[in-house]
Formats: sequence, C-alpha cells, structure tokens
Amino acid sequence: MNVSLTPELEQFIHSQVESGKYASADEVILAGLMLLEERERIYQGRLEELQREIMIGIEAAERGEVVDGVTVFRQLRQKLQQRHASFG
Repeated sequence: MNVSLTPELEQFIHSQVESGKYASADEVILAGLMLLEERERIYQGRLEELQREIMIGIEAAERGEVVDGVTVFRQLRQKLQQRHASFG
C-alpha cells in the first residue's frame, strides 16, 4: 500500500521521530491508526448506547409513560439553577 502525505504531515511525522517519542515513521503512523481505531470503537459504543436509550424511550412512550415538553424543560431549568446555586 502506498500512501501520499502532505508536506505538513511528513514534517510532523519526522518531528515525532526526531523528538525520540517514536523510533520510526512506521511507529508514528501505527500510533495514529491505533488512535483512530480506538476513536471508532468509542463512537460505536456511544452510538449503540444511544440506540438503546432511544428504544427505552420508545417503549416507555408506547406504554404511555411520557412527560410533556414543558415539564421536562422546567425540570431541566430547576436542575441548572440548583447547580449554579451550589457553585455560586
């Protein structure tokens, strides 16, 4: 596989190697790919969690367990005011 890098990225890779953090350009690129892989796993985990929360909400709504928007926003404002009061 051949990869083309911008001059800026090439310079960044060289600076990382020159700093002693990495022994080679390959190590720098591998570290970057590992971070990308980790970020993707985190994203997928959050997406799955959000999908579960949405399903919980849909199921609650189907059972009639809902709160109107005005009440929700009032409760949120109260929580924010309590937080501000505790830090103030």
